[in-house]
Amino acid sequence: MTIGLSHFLFVSAVLFSLGLLAVISKKNAVTVLMGVELILNAANINFVAFAKYIDTDLDGQVMALFVIVTAAAAAAVALAIVLNLYERLRTINIDSADSLAH
Repeated sequence: MTIGLSHFLFVSAVLFSLGLLAVISKKNAVTVLMGVELILNAANINFVAFAKYIDTDLDGQVMALFVIVTAAAAAAVALAIVLNLYERLRTINIDSADSLAH
């Protein structure tokens, strides 16, 4: 049995679904950030899989690299926001984060 494009798309869909479930259902800010990272990794799998099986140049890998760099920067900013939230409110519950001006 060979691993084809449909296998990569299935893994990507599962990762995307799990990430979306974490973003929608959780109230913990760190869990939501991990869900966003799962969604971005699912997109990376799609970029690389389509680049391998459909396209012959490195466009998919370059796009995946840009997504990784952007995700790292976004994670750093989001973690700074979560730390600020915890410092001010002593919780990382998203429902209590309606304003940082408490």
